[in-house]
Amino acid sequence: MPRLFTGIEIPPEVATDLSLMRGGIYGARWIDVENYHITLRFIGDIDDSSADDVHMALEQIRRKPFEVTLETLGSFGGDKPRAIVAKAKPAAPLVELQAQQERLLRRIGIAPEPRKFTPHVTLARLRAASSMAVADYLSTRGFFFSRRFEASRFVLFSSRASTGGGPYVVEAAYPLG
Repeated sequence: MPRLFTGIEIPPEVATDLSLMRGGIYGARWIDVENYHITLRFIGDIDDSSADDVHMALEQIRRKPFEVTLETLGSFGGDKPRAIVAKAKPAAPLVELQAQQERLLRRIGIAPEPRKFTPHVTLARLRAASSMAVADYLSTRGFFFSRRFEASRFVLFSSRASTGGGPYVVEAAYPLG
């Protein structure tokens, strides 16, 4: 039973820049650079027949390539931080692509995504990191400057059930344009 999600891959040169943000916080498990991505829609563990339906639904999407801007570092989890992320600007083409996937997947019976879409690249998952340590980390990384790249496709990823996911495998690619 595959665990699936859709996403946008991060180009190697941008991933290398993001990898320079690694280190400096106790309790961080840094994500492998080759696993950096922006999740568009988590699908979850589904059977092979449903996976085929997902693939056919995603093949219907026709959109133009668009620019993605990673604009700031941040964290998720508030007082109990759970991740360090590079937040992407929620530009219309990115948000519309995610919304179209949400609609198509609901039509074929995939449960709705309960979380609000917040485009980001997870850089580290946190365990036992204090909110003060995360605030200190983010303040010392204030030199982070925007990274831009063109999204020319989105992909269907699979992952094994493991702590924090990964390694991720591209099961199918859907070109934009």
